[in-house]
Amino acid sequence: MEKAGGDMLQKFYPDAYVDSAYGIDFEKLYGEGYRGVIFDIDNTLVPHGAPADKRSKELFARLKSLGYGIILLSNNKKPRVKTFGDAVGAGYIYKAKKPAVGNYRKAMELMHTDKGSTLFVGDQLFTDVWGAKKAGMRTFLVKPIHPKEEIQIVLKRRLEKIVLFFYLRSNKAEG
Repeated sequence: MEKAGGDMLQKFYPDAYVDSAYGIDFEKLYGEGYRGVIFDIDNTLVPHGAPADKRSKELFARLKSLGYGIILLSNNKKPRVKTFGDAVGAGYIYKAKKPAVGNYRKAMELMHTDKGSTLFVGDQLFTDVWGAKKAGMRTFLVKPIHPKEEIQIVLKRRLEKIVLFFYLRSNKAEG
């Protein structure tokens, strides 16, 4: 029997919970053998609906110079995802149906990576992280860039707070 809360929720736990996609040590991870990064866009790299900015363009240029393959994986529609992908010079999959694993696998195929050499970076537990975990890859949950979000995301965030409570508590117990 699973313990209330903690064990039952572990399928949603990220491998790392970080302040920002821009603070991840991608150089170190490359040294550990990672070769592909799959990113969510909205509230992971820029505020919801915002265009690619200088910081996101510089990050993608740095990752490419290191040798990473990069794919944007978004549940958003093609105009949003294509415009951002073109601006940062990355491949993309739109209407990705996260947390279904099919397009996570497709992204790995496009980058010629596998679950052991691919990282996922996103801001939502129940779509981004859960899907990436089901696909078997290492996950980074980032704090949302901007608090203004669509109502369905606001409601999911309330549930995420419960999961994060148990995640942070279990990490404190291990540390």
